Amino acid sequence: MTLAFYDLETTGLSPAFDQPLQFAAILTDDEFREIERVNLRCRIAPHIIPSPWALAVTGVRPAQLLDAALPTLFEFTQEIGALIDRWSPAIWTGFNSIRFDEEMLRQAFYQNLQPGIFATQFNGNTRFDLLTALYAVWHRQPDLFEWPVDETGRVRFKLDLIAPLNGFAAHNAHDALGDVEATIYIARQIAQRVPGLWAELLPNRDKVHVQARIEAFQPMALIERFGGGSPRATLGCFCGYSASNPNQAAFFDLEAADPADFLTADDATLFAAVDATPKIIRSLSVNKTPALLSLPTPSAAQLRRAEVIANAPEFRARVAQALAARFPEDPAAPPPPVEKQIFGGFYSHADKARLAEFQRVDWPQRQEVVASLSDSRLRQLGRRLVAFYAPHLLSPEERAQFEAWLRERWSAPDAPETEWMTIGNAWRALDEIRGNEGLDQALICEIEVYLQGFDIKAS
Repeated sequence: MTLAFYDLETTGLSPAFDQPLQFAAILTDDEFREIERVNLRCRIAPHIIPSPWALAVTGVRPAQLLDAALPTLFEFTQEIGALIDRWSPAIWTGFNSIRFDEEMLRQAFYQNLQPGIFATQFNGNTRFDLLTALYAVWHRQPDLFEWPVDETGRVRFKLDLIAPLNGFAAHNAHDALGDVEATIYIARQIAQRVPGLWAELLPNRDKVHVQARIEAFQPMALIERFGGGSPRATLGCFCGYSASNPNQAAFFDLEAADPADFLTADDATLFAAVDATPKIIRSLSVNKTPALLSLPTPSAAQLRRAEVIANAPEFRARVAQALAARFPEDPAAPPPPVEKQIFGGFYSHADKARLAEFQRVDWPQRQEVVASLSDSRLRQLGRRLVAFYAPHLLSPEERAQFEAWLRERWSAPDAPETEWMTIGNAWRALDEIRGNEGLDQALICEIEVYLQGFDIKAS
């Protein structure tokens, strides 16, 4: 068993509208002995304005974003895809990676026409998130670590605070490789000091394993953290799968209510159980490495209530419908931007084969491949890539359209539908950080000059 620890540094926080700038990874065996490491960087894509905060915190200078010696984002995704293939099968492990790094990497693959956007989940690969594991440690073995707290006394689950506080002195925070080394250190501490807990958490990376555990209808503890509070445990039992998403399981809080009281409840009451606050029936993502722990000594009441659910298939079916109804689709809503259409359906076998060809051939041939794709999302993204990296292939009309699209994107109004960094937002962010004495003032001046270039290009 090998573990591929990895981390990204990015232009911002939006997986759909930002991009990775650095990918670092260390492959280890199951004793955390290093096998291989990589540290990759790339240029910024032409349409993206980076967050000034991201640059100031990570120390990435504008000149690096445009460094011709670095690969393009397209070439960068090719390198990462090839690495994942070469390291497979592995457990792809990060810190808050399921909710951030995985989403960012998946979008980079999607937008650069990589055929395998779920590469870390196929070919024997699985995913594990050390932040989720830390929540379980906090609940089950709180004396394992020293926990950093803020001025209000709340625990801060931040890698750059926890690792140094617990003996990792070499942490280069806000650098992907430094964060990978710190993640390995924390993982090793858990595995060596509480091996039983590590052995229970690690298999949760496999959704089939999670499904088998919950479908036994035994009381279990689901450890989660909401907002800035401390992690807390819901002592509950599996209660069916969402009718619209088989990866979402219902988890009935056995301490909050008796399921027998809901067996004949009306639809409104059942919907409130899954949608109101506090929830009686929670949602559990079986494919996102939940911190799901067994209960060594469940109470008689918990066992009885779990048995009620196990013996009520019609009730579980109604819960499945209620869970699906939480997020209904609006057929009248306008289509989202192509970036947000990533889950709009699987590619056809023919299109997937064409994407593999797209990665192998030169840009004139890539332009032909794009024209042959049946998926409108892929055609749009493909035309964008040709405009980015082979603009000489565009007609004068196409080039004018592309330049107009760039100007409109950079100068988009400040509105809910504008989810990417615009020139206006970038200038406002820069104003916020100017007076921060803890940041590199020379870098802030460089960011200012860099943003002035977008003003000129957009005018």
